[in-house]
Amino acid sequence: MLMNGDELLAALRAWGLTLPGAHKKSPWPDHDDLAVKDKTFAYLPKRGAPFSLSCKLPYTGSAALELPFAEPTGYGLGKSGWVSFNPGPDALPTLDQLKEWVEESYRAQAPRRLVKQLDERDG
Repeated sequence: MLMNGDELLAALRAWGLTLPGAHKKSPWPDHDDLAVKDKTFAYLPKRGAPFSLSCKLPYTGSAALELPFAEPTGYGLGKSGWVSFNPGPDALPTLDQLKEWVEESYRAQAPRRLVKQLDERDG
């Protein structure tokens, strides 16, 4: 089933909140981000905004940047491995691909004990 941007973001956010210690964080009015221990691991827009995602990809970032809708995240975050995705409605990644990116970012930001909990849960 193909999802529109809002449906994709809602499903991604709901899944992201199942990661150990994950919580919502909204530092700016137009964001509804995901964080762990108050460290953001996925920058997401509020419902109704165009689809976008920014996450820290220390392992797959260079490959992700080859996508036509990916670019280093602004505000200097790109230098630390953050990648921003801004696909149009006709180029939305699959939910599985988005989950892979968000999980990689979570693992980069979460304390080791929470990553261990995730590994044990998924193991």
